[in-house]
Amino acid sequence: MKKKTLLTCIAISTALILVLGPAGATDLDHLLDNKDLQQLGKLLYFDENLSSPAGQSCATCHAPEAGWTGPESKINKAGSVYPGAIETRFGNRKPPSAAYATVAPPFHTEIEDGEVLFMGGNFWDGRATAWKLGNAAADQAQGPFLNPLEHNLADAKELVDNVCKSNYASTFKETISKVWRIKDICSSDDIEMTYGIIGLAIAAFENSTEVNAFTSKYDYYLKGKAKLTAQEKRGLKLFEEKGKCADCHPNKPGSNGEPPLFTDFSYDNLGIPKNPELPFYKTPAEFNPYGPNWIDPGLGGFLKSVPQYSMFAAANYGKHKVPTLRNVDLRKSEDFVKAYGHNGYFKSLEEITHFYNTRDVKGAGWKGIPWPGPEVVANLNKEELGNLKLTEDEEKDLVEFMKTLSDGYTP
Repeated sequence: MKKKTLLTCIAISTALILVLGPAGATDLDHLLDNKDLQQLGKLLYFDENLSSPAGQSCATCHAPEAGWTGPESKINKAGSVYPGAIETRFGNRKPPSAAYATVAPPFHTEIEDGEVLFMGGNFWDGRATAWKLGNAAADQAQGPFLNPLEHNLADAKELVDNVCKSNYASTFKETISKVWRIKDICSSDDIEMTYGIIGLAIAAFENSTEVNAFTSKYDYYLKGKAKLTAQEKRGLKLFEEKGKCADCHPNKPGSNGEPPLFTDFSYDNLGIPKNPELPFYKTPAEFNPYGPNWIDPGLGGFLKSVPQYSMFAAANYGKHKVPTLRNVDLRKSEDFVKAYGHNGYFKSLEEITHFYNTRDVKGAGWKGIPWPGPEVVANLNKEELGNLKLTEDEEKDLVEFMKTLSDGYTP
């Protein structure tokens, strides 16, 4: 459906002057494509000394071998949420993929059939808005460092100090001098500016072809360099039609031939049940005063904190970001368990596909266990899933097609 923009509330701070790149370029896309900045971002991304205590890096929860998400099969098989630098502390959602995060537009609203819809941003609840640094992935990159449930650094100064005493400190200073013409970034008293630069550098790495690879079998198929099997073709047809997958995960190239991103950047309540093994339920009361009674408010919880959007909080309670399906089945091995859904309730692509197909079918479930009720009943999506009437073979065909979305295919 055609959507009309209602409002793009981008209250970007003065930190956006950081998009001034080489030769005074002001194009953020060019900045995130800067090779020197991408290499610096990679050093930051894999640095395990940017946490307190040391040992936690971005890659701890967003590893390339698992499609830039959780790399530990044992954790994915249970609560799906990774421990922070302090191992008794856990966040409340499974790690989303860091791949293709840089293409998310700034958090904004659109109107569809008279309804206000929220689009863009990063994190499951959209709180990485791009309002600060101009790119949602850059805003998101800053978040874990100061989160006591993740990297647990006291403040931005501690992060900057750790970077400036790292074994790549000279590279950090040289790159910033080259890109922003700041002579010695580690001597600057503007901690917020340096903190912003770190976020943008990580986003630059996430924008590199190493992370946003576009090298799946489906990409080569669109270029005419690979052929889908008969089963994959059936799955593609189901994806676009009976399965209704493409309604939220568009699979067609853009108007200028841009490869599809397999997300429309919207938010939905799919009716996913609570994950009883979510470790956040046992996280200390200072971080979760509700204990096992905690309910994930999703997008609604974030909107409640934004004055201009708070009146929309109830209508978006329980909704979470529609993730890209790129790398949805990328795993280290055939027996490696990936978790699906914002809370990791589902343990295989087959299981979540069956849920989409049969959520509202009486008595339906997985391996003989009926589906539990949704964690949040309000605002349930009943249009694109619930009772798709797919056969068992059609579910298998859909899964086979989605397996063609993994990067690293050799035609």
